[in-house]
Amino acid sequence: MKRAEKKRKESSDKIEKTDIDPIKPKNKQIIPWIVFLFSISIVLISFTSVIFPALILVSDTVKIPGIDPVTPEPFETGVWSMGVIISSFIIFSLTILYFKNKLPDFLSSLFRKLFAFEISKKTAFIILLVLLIIYISASSTELSNQENFEDYVGVKNRLDSWQPDQIKSFEPHVRYFFLKSSTVLFGNDKVIPLLASAALLVVTYFLTKTITQKRFAGIVSVLILLQSNLFLAYDTSVSYTNFWILFYLLSLYLVYKFWYLSPVSYVLSIFSKALTVVFLPMSIYFILRSNISTKQKMITAGITAGIILVGGIASLGGFSTSQGTEEEFNAKEFWMGFTSFSYQLRFDGLVLLFMIPLMVGLFLVSKSGIKHGESIMVFISGMLLIAPILTGFTNQTNQPYRFVPLVVFFAIGVGVLLSKRQV
Repeated sequence: MKRAEKKRKESSDKIEKTDIDPIKPKNKQIIPWIVFLFSISIVLISFTSVIFPALILVSDTVKIPGIDPVTPEPFETGVWSMGVIISSFIIFSLTILYFKNKLPDFLSSLFRKLFAFEISKKTAFIILLVLLIIYISASSTELSNQENFEDYVGVKNRLDSWQPDQIKSFEPHVRYFFLKSSTVLFGNDKVIPLLASAALLVVTYFLTKTITQKRFAGIVSVLILLQSNLFLAYDTSVSYTNFWILFYLLSLYLVYKFWYLSPVSYVLSIFSKALTVVFLPMSIYFILRSNISTKQKMITAGITAGIILVGGIASLGGFSTSQGTEEEFNAKEFWMGFTSFSYQLRFDGLVLLFMIPLMVGLFLVSKSGIKHGESIMVFISGMLLIAPILTGFTNQTNQPYRFVPLVVFFAIGVGVLLSKRQV
């Protein structure tokens, strides 16, 4: 009996170890390298405009009515340039010293305790509840404020005429439904958007906790998202709601918990904002790298891709020029799209200062077998790449709210660095 139990335990341990990265090659970890080189390239190109704001635009003369034309100096540094360089240098130096065992004992001990630190379910619940109460209480003061975004008038007019029986056309009907419900139930169109932003915090916690196997990592991710200026700028907005991000993130979480509902949540995100259609490759990568059975991976990925492709083909006739179409690729606009990151996240110092070190950290943890380090690298680089794709291939302009998912995955990425190590 004891020998049988020992065998079962050894077999179980073997499965757990294999589950960390079932497609890891024996000799070389090729996948982390491919993902890292692609992702860090996109990040570094995006950071070019953080260090040298005018470098990508050097061929352009800025023309503003009433002001003499100005040709920007290409190598004039930005306000965040020194901060990015110094923070990256310090973190990389500490990392190298840590792995070479050159750090003072108290620092090495501090790092080890931080990576091993965990909290109980009860503590995590209380902390999350307190954070949500503080957040909702503070943000509720915005409910009585008039929204001043340009698109608000258009959204308001559409809501006045929107009815559920209009769901035959391709529009963000899920967003309209919740906004209309907010007005009917609460007499205020900002209440449900605020609740959706609070729900986004909760889903961020649970997704981070699930992929890292640590409650502490989930709390850290929520705290990072809560301090984001970009998140707080749009959390109660009617024009730029967080419904699409909420349902998309929920679709990733459901891959682990109720995989057959994941495609449904993804479709809801698309009908909150059509932009999430282009997230499909990232979703499929996440699914394939998840700790679920191969059968579940194939079915979930297949259904998700199938629904979106069929829906896309069926709705092609319903797209209008207002949804941002352009026949020819514009290389100049494509490269200009990379510059939007630097000024649209200029108030999110944490993201700017620690994005490059985070990418390197995710690469290191992915090499150690935590494969969702790769997934988050894919999400971050994918979100950065969407901006130039939009400007290069369509007539749409880049709006700051489209970077909210980037901040969410940045927060989750920090949590992934704290993942539970399985050895």
